[in-house]
Amino acid sequence: MNSPNKDITGIPIHRRTFLRRTAGFAGATAVLSIVPRRAFAAGTPTMVNSIRSLSNPYHATWNQGGQAFAKSIGADYVTLVTEGDSEKGIADIRAILAKTGGNMVLNVDPNDSPDARPIVDACVKAGAYVVTQWNKPADLHPWDFNPNYVAHIAFDGVHYGEDTANALIKAIGGSGGIVALGGILSNTPAIERKAGLEKALNANPNIKLLDFQVANWKSTEAFNIVSAWLTRFGGDIKGIWAANDDMAVGTLEALRAEKLAGKVPITGIDGIKSAIEAVRAGEFAATVSWDPYWQGSMGLSIAYAAKTGKIDPAKEPKEHREFYGTGVLVTKENADEFYKTHIESEPKIDFNDYWGRVTGQIRQS
Repeated sequence: MNSPNKDITGIPIHRRTFLRRTAGFAGATAVLSIVPRRAFAAGTPTMVNSIRSLSNPYHATWNQGGQAFAKSIGADYVTLVTEGDSEKGIADIRAILAKTGGNMVLNVDPNDSPDARPIVDACVKAGAYVVTQWNKPADLHPWDFNPNYVAHIAFDGVHYGEDTANALIKAIGGSGGIVALGGILSNTPAIERKAGLEKALNANPNIKLLDFQVANWKSTEAFNIVSAWLTRFGGDIKGIWAANDDMAVGTLEALRAEKLAGKVPITGIDGIKSAIEAVRAGEFAATVSWDPYWQGSMGLSIAYAAKTGKIDPAKEPKEHREFYGTGVLVTKENADEFYKTHIESEPKIDFNDYWGRVTGQIRQS
């Protein structure tokens, strides 16, 4: 299939309009999942992205990257959404493997780290090619499943969790109480980002962590937790650290309800549009962009290159099989320029630059 972004009526829409709409369609992802309108091609493999939810702006942008790559090669494109349900995520992948007869490329953000193993096993058995991102068990390695398990991509959560914590500490003047929101407990990025927060706290004894709670990456849960914190701690809260932007956005809404937006700095991670806008407005102290458009497109491109023989995974160094991508810390100093180049402008990705954003092999804990 070779189609532009469309709304639920099938009418083509602009990228930024698409992102705004998908961000508001919570609970409607079954309607918005991209499903081919004709039979799966017998030759060109189907491109498949498996992500958490199209109602999350981060994954909505990831999905657009996937659409762009599929369009560039004239391939059918399918979006699968887990909605945080591991069983659903695995079952949907097995179903599309059966439907395509294994003639597919999968780029997947597993809901939880343990999910990666059955997903990889199913792809290897079917003869499909797969790239995982963010979550996998530490003892599951692409080079043990040549050539089908092509690569695993992550970002250094400890480093960027510490960076955003330091930005928050700087914003509150180096002392005072903060609260923190974490992601899913068994989720690798959540674990790493919390470890980064803890490193920053250990280096700054004048900062007191008043409470840490898990909001499961969700803005609604973050809103409720922060609202309760504001009642419990009141003015003792000088800053709020969140392990992703969606939770940070929920945090901002809770502060707005108490007329505290811009008075209590927040940090997030993901670099979504609303977070960059909040940094520019002085409501966020910082966020980190992974460039989800790149993740959604290049995860497919790397696996497709292996599928079509452009690269031989077995001959690639380990730093190309399990690698950290490049993140960008966005603060008030660089937010305006970042907005112009990454939000207002259509991303420019060289789909043949497979390793251009590799910053090193993933450390094994």
